[in-house]
Amino acid sequence: MKILLVEDSATLRFAMRNYIIDAGHEPVIARSGEEALQLLENTPVDMIIMDVEMPGLNGFETTRLIREWLAGHWIPIIFVTGLNEDENYREGIEAGGDDYLIKPVSFMIIKAKIRAMERIAEMRDQLNQLNAELEALSQLDSLTQIYNRRTFNELAQQQWALAKRHQQPISALMIDVDHFKLFNDHYGHPAGDTCLKKVTHAINSCLHRSTDILGRYGGEEFIVLLPETDAKGAMRVAQAISEALENIQIRHDVSPSSTYVTASIGGATCLRTTGHDLEELIKNADRALYKAKRAGRNRSWIDEVATHKTLLLADANQDLVSYFSVHLQAHFNLLVADTQRECLELAVDLHPDLILLGSSIAATEAGAELCKILARTPKTASITLALVSEAASSHNTDLAKNLGINHHFDTTLSGPALLNKIIQALH
Repeated sequence: MKILLVEDSATLRFAMRNYIIDAGHEPVIARSGEEALQLLENTPVDMIIMDVEMPGLNGFETTRLIREWLAGHWIPIIFVTGLNEDENYREGIEAGGDDYLIKPVSFMIIKAKIRAMERIAEMRDQLNQLNAELEALSQLDSLTQIYNRRTFNELAQQQWALAKRHQQPISALMIDVDHFKLFNDHYGHPAGDTCLKKVTHAINSCLHRSTDILGRYGGEEFIVLLPETDAKGAMRVAQAISEALENIQIRHDVSPSSTYVTASIGGATCLRTTGHDLEELIKNADRALYKAKRAGRNRSWIDEVATHKTLLLADANQDLVSYFSVHLQAHFNLLVADTQRECLELAVDLHPDLILLGSSIAATEAGAELCKILARTPKTASITLALVSEAASSHNTDLAKNLGINHHFDTTLSGPALLNKIIQALH
């Protein structure tokens, strides 16, 4: 160990120095409390042997300052003094000392005390190492050994703050392994675990900067944060990931879209972070992932975070969907669901600003139940609902009233009139 000896007496300093060397340790010498404090600023030590009676700062005062400066880092401090009253013992312990020796001190005693403190210091180091290992393990996903969702969010928030401070673009990618449940069911969970490990390695191979962050977001879903990256850069990384997965060729004989494991990738880029937050960036990436899946999977879709509101249109009537899409998709981020179940899932996951329920979905028992679930679910209770239909009629008006929906739009409205009513509903 490197042991700091604080002693103003040259004679005792020489003797104690030799004791430390004979015990197999390296002495570092300070002639006063002030010199000890200066030395500790640049020289780490493992133990301190402190004389109590010194001119200027005495041993107790010096120890108090050392403990304050070291804060949570503990090193053993042994007082050596000629004072042997009970009050001196109490003051020494309260000052931060760990042992108290009365002069004159023999070599055998000081050697034994050093060894005892050395054992305590070793246990401290082992405990610190175990704590560091536990902390590292708590940050990682146990299967893939990349960041878990909690740690990803913490690190991503730091990068978001930097992007905001320097007004730099930042992007996020949501990566979902296509038809992974079918893979698990067909090949078994051990094969599924091996698949996810290989997918992780493939994604990691496409991230070349220390600031890029990869995390497992849950199940077969991964997330990547790309600081200082615009939409074109995000697309290049997404395409590289798709190519890396293609190259490893993991068989997926029951996939409806490919004979090998593929992934759908949704990305979002925020060029100006002012007025936005990380949660919004991730939510937009999730929406882009939905679009990639709806477009046929095994592809990438990158959107830019904009001030557009998000609308969810739920109906199986393609004519109705087409009409509203034509008038709305240029002004809003538009999502489409074919069924009540898909509508509920998108509402919970993506939290749109307005849900447009088609009359063919709303005018069913399942539609009425959907409205009730949306109203009582915390994540969706604040979302505004509107009924959309092909024609204005008293039947549709009554339907909206019975479902507790305050807004009703139909295809007889012109584009400008429809936009104006929807804007009113959003506010």
